[in-house]
Amino acid sequence: MSEESRRPAARVEPVPGEPAAVATVGTERALLVADYHAGYEAGLRYERGVDVPSKAPERRERLLAVLDESDPNRLVVLGDLMHSIGDPGGAERGELEVLFEAFPSTLSVTVVKGNHDGGIEGWLTPESPRDTAALEFDTDAVTVVPGNGIALGDRAVGVCHGHTWPAPAVLECDVLCLGHEHPCVRLEDEVGGSRVERAWLRGRLDPTAFRERPEYEALSWLESATAAPPRVVVAPAFNDLVGGTWVNLPNQSFLSPFLPDGLADGEAYLLDGTRLGPYRSV
Repeated sequence: MSEESRRPAARVEPVPGEPAAVATVGTERALLVADYHAGYEAGLRYERGVDVPSKAPERRERLLAVLDESDPNRLVVLGDLMHSIGDPGGAERGELEVLFEAFPSTLSVTVVKGNHDGGIEGWLTPESPRDTAALEFDTDAVTVVPGNGIALGDRAVGVCHGHTWPAPAVLECDVLCLGHEHPCVRLEDEVGGSRVERAWLRGRLDPTAFRERPEYEALSWLESATAAPPRVVVAPAFNDLVGGTWVNLPNQSFLSPFLPDGLADGEAYLLDGTRLGPYRSV
């Protein structure tokens, strides 16, 4: 029996109507969300002078409802849990404290560090007992991992943020899940009206984008002409205020260093599951 056939089957299924997915690896169920951007409204006031009422309670209740519906063992945040680049400020720290205190006691949380999560581990997983005692949630249930990602299970599902090139071990997984891009599609109706909708991107990685990087020389699917590259899922932003990349517009600049070249034949799906087809031609 080959090593691949001994691995638990990897399954990543979007939660209908929500910017979240459940990754099933063996007996573990992990809820995946990306780009929560706690404290975003405070950031708008500070960065742009735009006064927007906080939607922190709505964000929290929506995530708690998805957790209740999907009943996972673990919550995996695919980066940018908070919005400020450095240490969390008062608004976002307060938002996150209330959120973590509301999580079920049986839930473990893995935070993949995004480019907005600069000092988050010093607060979520403090080394000082005094700092730990000041928090009213179980810091032992929280793990912060590097932004280039980790593998869940036995190389079944790889998770990363997407602002840097993924770790080689992540690219040896069956499925790669990432955030950062905030994918959206611009849809037009017959009378010229338009709207922007958050979307999922799904497909397979294109080996061409990874072939010239020396850190990936030993990847099994680059060495073999018959091995299939991992499937990839680019998650929409959980925060509905942050905007994103309009993936179906010509010459649109992407945020991730390996997109769009690394997903040449990907397809777009709306949150309600509607399949839009190849994202470039929606």
